[in-house]
Amino acid sequence: MGTQSTMDTTASALAGAAARQTYESAEEVLRLYQPVMRALASAAGPSVEVVLHNLDGADVDLGHTIMAIENGHVTGRSVGGPSTSLGLDVMKDRQADHDAFGYRGTTSDGRELRCSSVYFRNAAGDIIASFCINVDLSPIQQARNMLEALLPAAGAAVGDESGPHEHFGTDLVSVMDSMITAAIAEIGRPVEQMSRDDKIAVLERLDQRGATQMRKSIEAIAKRLGISRVTAYSYLDEARTR
Repeated sequence: MGTQSTMDTTASALAGAAARQTYESAEEVLRLYQPVMRALASAAGPSVEVVLHNLDGADVDLGHTIMAIENGHVTGRSVGGPSTSLGLDVMKDRQADHDAFGYRGTTSDGRELRCSSVYFRNAAGDIIASFCINVDLSPIQQARNMLEALLPAAGAAVGDESGPHEHFGTDLVSVMDSMITAAIAEIGRPVEQMSRDDKIAVLERLDQRGATQMRKSIEAIAKRLGISRVTAYSYLDEARTR
């Protein structure tokens, strides 16, 4: 399971616990869940921020709600730091269900986050604290960009001649065999179903790629195409006159 889905699952479990229990104060929530915060941050790694906000009382200062934070470098915040824009919504109706999982967040420097928030309540049903998990997606996005740069361009067709196609092997025999296999595959039908023109097309492709210059290549090609060496040379001559 990936970091994102693991954090969403963890947040859902916390939401279940919060829904079944009430708390006297935000300090009680802190006492119970600060060890959980440390465990989550340590297990998930430095790209996952875990935050506990104090939302207790009638006059909450949203500029100073953070009671505890792990991996605060993700958003640049620390203890005593501010809430987010969601804190304003919570304060409008502290009785409503504000739990949310896997939603999008954005840092001040433009990085994308995947966030989940769980809210804890007192006996009156008012929200008094929030437990938030924020996953910085930039390392994942950087890795994806690197993979996309290494992989062939999307939509490139098999047999596309617009760029080189490199074949690797432990020796030249295996390299040549790989080239023959690729040329046959480009025809799009099994050798047993190939016409004479199809087999000439295989020779033409291999000749264009230099495979026919390899030692004993014609014998290897003839064997793979199920034709004689003499026929293979004849097909090659015909391919070169096209």
